[in-house]
This record gives sequence, C-alpha cells and structure tokens, in this order.
Amino acid sequence: MTDIVENASEPTGWQGQLSQEAQANAQAKEDEAQAQGIALTSDGRQLLGELLRPYRRSIIGVLLIVLAQVSATMAAPWLVGVAIDNSLPDAMRGDYTSLIVVGSVLVGCAVLSGWLRAVFVLRSGVIGQAVLYDLRRRGFDHIQTLSVAFHERFTSGRVISRMTSDVDTLTELLDSGLDGLLTALFNSMAIAVLLIVLDVPLALIALASLIPLWLLYRWFSPRAALAFTRTRETVATMIVNIVETFNGIRAVQAFRREKRNDAIFAGLNDKYREANRETFTLQAWFIPGTALIGNVATVGVLLVGGFRVSSGGLELGVLTSFLLYLRQFYDPMQDVGVFYNSLQSATAALQKIAAVLAERPGVPEAETPVPLPSPVRGGVVLDAVHFAYRADRPVLPEVSIDIPAGQTVALVGATGAGKTTIAKLISRFYDPTAGAVRLDGVDLRDVADNQLRDAVVMITQDGFLFSGSVADNIGFGRLGSTREQIVAAATAVGAHGFIDALPEGYDTDVRKRGGRLSAGQRQLVAFARAFLADPAVLILDEATSSLDVPTERAVQHALRTVLAERTALIIAHRLSTVEIADRVLVLADGRVIEDGAPDTLVASGSGHFAELHESWRDSLV
Repeated sequence: MTDIVENASEPTGWQGQLSQEAQANAQAKEDEAQAQGIALTSDGRQLLGELLRPYRRSIIGVLLIVLAQVSATMAAPWLVGVAIDNSLPDAMRGDYTSLIVVGSVLVGCAVLSGWLRAVFVLRSGVIGQAVLYDLRRRGFDHIQTLSVAFHERFTSGRVISRMTSDVDTLTELLDSGLDGLLTALFNSMAIAVLLIVLDVPLALIALASLIPLWLLYRWFSPRAALAFTRTRETVATMIVNIVETFNGIRAVQAFRREKRNDAIFAGLNDKYREANRETFTLQAWFIPGTALIGNVATVGVLLVGGFRVSSGGLELGVLTSFLLYLRQFYDPMQDVGVFYNSLQSATAALQKIAAVLAERPGVPEAETPVPLPSPVRGGVVLDAVHFAYRADRPVLPEVSIDIPAGQTVALVGATGAGKTTIAKLISRFYDPTAGAVRLDGVDLRDVADNQLRDAVVMITQDGFLFSGSVADNIGFGRLGSTREQIVAAATAVGAHGFIDALPEGYDTDVRKRGGRLSAGQRQLVAFARAFLADPAVLILDEATSSLDVPTERAVQHALRTVLAERTALIIAHRLSTVEIADRVLVLADGRVIEDGAPDTLVASGSGHFAELHESWRDSLV
C-alpha cells in the first residue's frame, strides 16, 4: 500500500500574493550573500563532483579529443609560414614537392579538426544530457522526500523554478558554451607556447596584453557574479508569482485582485528586466574591452614585426604565422567572455539547486527501524508531547492523550487550539520537540517510513485529486490495485453510483485538482482511496466542513463504513460529524480541557462542548 498524503494547496488569492511579496523582500539578502564570484560553495562543489564522477572516463576521453583537435588546428598557421618561407620559393624554382606536401597536410589537418570537433560535440552532448537527466531525477526524488515543513516554507513556484528554469540554464551552458570554453582554453595555452617558439620579442608584446586583460576580468568577475545571481532569483520570484496567481485565480477574480496582481507582476518583471540590463551592460564593456586590447596588441606586433621583416631581421612566413596565431589567441578571449555570461548564470543556478538538495528531511528515516506489531492494531499515545513551529511560540505546551485501538476520537476546539498539529504529529509530518508519539507502543521516530505510511492515512478538507481518471485517483491508495478492488472500495463508501453515471464511468478524467467533480464527490473519492488503503489509523482533518447538508449526509454514511474497525481521529467544527465519535477531546491553547463520550459531555449541561452542542442545536431550528 502507498501513503496517502492529502496536502493542502499553497496560499492563494490575496494571502498567496502577500506571502509572495514577503518572499521577494526576504530574498534580497540571500542574493547578496550568495553572489560571491563564480566560486561554488561546498554544497555546489560536492553536487558537481557527484554528478560528474560516474562519467570520469568519458570526460577524459572528451578532453583527449579536444587536445587532438587543437593540435590539428594549431598546425595550420605553422604550415602557412613554412609554405611562405620555403615551399613557395621552391615552387618558383620548379620544385613543387614541398608545396604539395604542405598543402596536403593543411587539408588533412582541416578535415581532421572538423571531424574531431563533430565527435567532441556528439560525445560531450551525450555526457551533458546524462548529467542533466541525473540532476532532474535526483532533484525530483529528493524534493518528494522532504518533510511537509519544507513544502510549507518553500513555495511550489520556487521548487518549479529550481527544476525547470535553473536546470534549463545548465542545459544552455552544456549545449552551447562548454565546447567553446575547452577549445579556447587549450588554444590559448598552445598558442602562448607557439608564440614564444616563433619569436620571443613579438611574444613579449603579445603576452603583455594579458595584464590589462586580467585587470578587466578582475573588474568584470564580481559584478557579473552578483548580476547573474540576481537574474536567477528574479526569474524564480516571477515564477512563484505566476504559480500562486493562477492557482488562486478564483479568489483573484472574486476579490477583484487583477489590477493589484498586475502591479505586483509589473514590479517583478521590471526587476527581472533591470537585472538583465545590468548583465548586458557588463557584457557591453567586457567583450569590446577584450577586442580592443587584442586589436592594440595585434597592431603593435604588426608594426614591430613589419619593421623587422623590412630590415631582414625576421622572415615574412614567421610574421604571417605569428599574426595568424595571434588572431586565434584573441578570438577565443571574446568567446570566453560570452561563455562567462552563461557560466555565471549556470553557477548561480547550480548553487540554488545544490541548496535544495542539501535540505535534510525534518522527520528523518529511522536508522535502525523498529517493526510495528503484525497486524497493526492502531493504538495511539501522545506522551507529554511538546511542539512549537517557532521556539518562542509553543502550540502544544504539554499534552498527553491515550487513544485505544479501534476508537473513534473527535478533536474539538477553537481555531489555533492545536487540533491539526496533533493530526500532523500522529501522521509524522512533524516530530514533537519533546515527548513522544507512539503507535502500538512504538515511537513513530523508530518506525520505518513505508510501514508508517501503510498504517496511518490522513484526509484533508480539500480531498486532493490528481489529474487523471477516477480509477487512478482511487487506486492511488494501493499500488497495483485491480479494477475490481477499486470498484469495491467505491461501492463500500457509496461513491459507485455517481461514478458510474459519469460520461466515461471510472475512466472519466477528473481534470486539474478534481475540478470536474463537486466537493462532496471529491471527498467520496478520497474516502474510497482511504478504504482501499485500509490503514490502521485514519485521520480526517475538516473532511466535511465545505459540504452542504445533503452531501454531508452521504459523506456521513460513507464515514461509518470507512471508520469501522479502525482507529480514527476526526477534526471537525460541525458537531454532526462529531456525533459518530466514541469520544470527544476539547482542546484550548494546546491542552485537553474536556474528555469524554459526546452524550456524557452534553448531558453534563456545562462545559465547553455542551455549550457548543447547544449552539449547534439552536442553529438547526
């Protein structure tokens, strides 16, 4: 059986917008802290190493291909110089042997260089796509394992940004920039050596240009790092805004938030535009700057070399080869400048992805799991449990509850009393900060996650459904369930009638979040899913609060079937739901203030629950 986790949707409407605005402001400090040059943090370096480690041999092979290509490319200017100084004079004297040999080798080098580049692009592309495949799969798997606390803090829009926009940035780097960078680096090193071999004085002039190039890079690097980090964060914030706006489109339209949302999006869009404008401004100085330095150096070499050729101190072929090499030396410098833009953006993206992958589950898997009794009976005990979402604001100061196996318990109390927190602790979406929650005598922190999810299931108010057929959504409760089992579960909770009346029956697509079904129908499907999962403990968190009276009666009938012979915890404000409970716990400020059977508490004529019951009866008159 699989775990049924019915997470509530993220904030929508004006609440979602306010949370998004707060995130945008809070993110500014994070941007400044993370934009520290192109150097990866320890998490980023570790992630990069883990991704590349399985492909070490392939990467070494690719590097050898690049070296071979560079060697073939570097031979051409040298051969041109040989042809000018030796082969052409021999040809003028009638001996074409040297010219034919040199020409043939030049053609061979060009063909070999082109073929090696094609091989490099193919093999590096295979490695790059394999790395990205591993990264996407690893990211998706890891995010699913993170605790509910992470998903409540880290909005879905930011998760989507990490898995799409940030990964796409790495894709662009691997697809369009990596081959240029490697070729440029190897070319530059090889050319520097060849320039010195050809002529030391001219080489000193050319290499002296590296000083202003280095200064230009020192100016460009930290500014580009900060700029590209800002672009990654601004686009992530935009995605958050878009996701929250359209997830809450009903609230947006109901409260006429369109203009306000337009203003928020316009501000975020403007920030993204300004962040990109800053990167373009830096490029507009860096790339022409490298070209200017290279042109000045080339003019200097040409003047000095030309004077020396005219005076007989330097051969024309050597100067020609030198100038050809010099052009190949500075052209990659501009390519490196262009590539640096992608590198900075990709580095910022990798940092963000690494930060998510470095997150550890707030409720970690037990290192040495203790097996639950077989079969699981469902006895639940909260032993002096203390819990706080924030250290200075305890939600449960200290609560102890003993729920025998098979008992149906209703939790009643004002909003903020701690009802849903208790449900989350029993589901182990959170761990208590003190005390223990036990299932059949075993601390939940010692139970294997798969066994716990088989034993405890939680259904929330929205009865979350995934896109797909009705059968798929019911079958979500148990992996590999047959159509007969699915139909039996739906029949048991009273959902078969309306499902069979749908246009395609159990194969009807419920659409996004079950939008094709009514609220009551969604809850019945959720109950069928829970019935199929057959947990020992079932938690219902406001599962009937949004239903009308006729639908609630149908759901109430289904509840009696679903709750039979299992431990149940019902959180409800409607006392009609509470009436089916064996026991009622009234909470206030995280403490149990009343405990007893519903009839007993009502018959007492005093107390919080009796007052609630009287108010409820008066509302029905």
